[in-house]
Amino acid sequence: MTTSAAQAGAFFREVGSDGSVWTIEDDGGVPAPEGTDGRRSMPFWSRLSRVEQIIATVPAYAQFRPREVGREAFVNRWLPGLERDGLLVGLNWAGANATGYEFAPREVLNRLDG
Repeated sequence: MTTSAAQAGAFFREVGSDGSVWTIEDDGGVPAPEGTDGRRSMPFWSRLSRVEQIIATVPAYAQFRPREVGREAFVNRWLPGLERDGLLVGLNWAGANATGYEFAPREVLNRLDG
């Protein structure tokens, strides 16, 4: 299993049925960087400690702060909004460049509900 696959699997296990998810924001909002395929993804993590690690170690995200999103808001507002806007969902990005798997919002919703 790749590191990205392990991180994505950990996201679904750690969020569970009632956990929060975390993203990052600055005064301009939540980032949605463009991937190598030209599509944009908004990053989310399953634990605050994962977000803090990215902020501390990835220079591109050093100016951001953690933002908690309750599971209900993530499922009912964020995922539909991301789908409407044509964005992917980056899960538990890690490493020096904060990379990992990206999923369609509908797939994230299906796996959280499954």
